[in-house]
Amino acid sequence: MLVRKARLQDATNIYELVNSLSHDGTLLRRVFAEICENIRDFTVAESDSGVFLGCGALHLYGPHLAEVRSIVVKPEAKGQGAGAKLLNALLEEADDHGVGCVCLFTRIPDFFFRYGFRVVEDKVALPDKIYKDCQNCPRLYRCDEVAMARGLVPKVSILGPRIEAEQLVRLTG
Repeated sequence: MLVRKARLQDATNIYELVNSLSHDGTLLRRVFAEICENIRDFTVAESDSGVFLGCGALHLYGPHLAEVRSIVVKPEAKGQGAGAKLLNALLEEADDHGVGCVCLFTRIPDFFFRYGFRVVEDKVALPDKIYKDCQNCPRLYRCDEVAMARGLVPKVSILGPRIEAEQLVRLTG
């Protein structure tokens, strides 16, 4: 299995796989243009014969925070280690950038505990993530994802208006 940075030619596979899990809210729906614009965030896993197996993205907010997002493996590739290899590649990338904290929102926290992630009890502790995605999410007031972080959760936010975390819309769940 090969894990590598995505190329623009991978955008269709990424788009189809990510959106195959958006109908039930497992992943946020992404438009094709957004995948193309952010292709450099993505890493892909493929078989030795070049078959696309899965993807994941590392979104950089700044030196204080990055987010693992859109990490998904095709059903037929589950259990082959693709998810672990993708996550390790994304964490190495965050380390290469000197990022102090990596966060993610998930419904499968047990997978991420093995990689040093811990639950962040109050999602508002991650205001950059909330400002970027959550404020526009259809599940905003009924969020069932678990916020997790690896590293020290930053006390700074760089996105959006300079507002206190308490002024952000409260997420439940």
